[in-house]
Amino acid sequence: MASKETEVAQTTTAQKVLEAVAVEQVADLFKAAGYRVTPAEQNGIVQLMSASQGVGFAVRFGNAAATQGAYLDYTLSCAMQVQGELPPELVLSWNRSKRFARLSSTAQFLLLEMDVIVAGGVTERYLSSTIELWDRLIQEFLLHLRNRPAIAQAQQQVQQSQQAPAAKRAEAQPAAEAGDAAHGATLQ
Repeated sequence: MASKETEVAQTTTAQKVLEAVAVEQVADLFKAAGYRVTPAEQNGIVQLMSASQGVGFAVRFGNAAATQGAYLDYTLSCAMQVQGELPPELVLSWNRSKRFARLSSTAQFLLLEMDVIVAGGVTERYLSSTIELWDRLIQEFLLHLRNRPAIAQAQQQVQQSQQAPAAKRAEAQPAAEAGDAAHGATLQ
């Protein structure tokens, strides 16, 4: 057992620790994981375009490192246009139950994002693992969207259950006031 732990430790220490990544390095990691990657420039900033589960996403680079063309972090970002009304619970339930990626909504778009931090030092294996995690999160995101009618129905039931006690209180209040008035008239 001890020799296996030593072997794992040696393998881990043998990997080069990256303090920053270049666009080409990240593109190569995605290609090694089986993704097609296309560099694209938007407003003078290079980003990578790819897809998972038939859904397109972008790799947007963030803070520049001291080395020219290298970055300390990047964000995996998937924007989806949604037709119809979005129940607020759709975003809230995702963010309550998922810890590695955040979901937000703007007008008719849903935006799923996951930050990858390189600053402080990571290995290529770590970066490859974030790609695997991103793929899994997109699968779960699509499943979450398919469950949208169930989420909307559950939200409607909660609203109805909250309205029912308020309606009963509203009905009971005039009756109580009428009873007080009748009681007051009797006492005089």
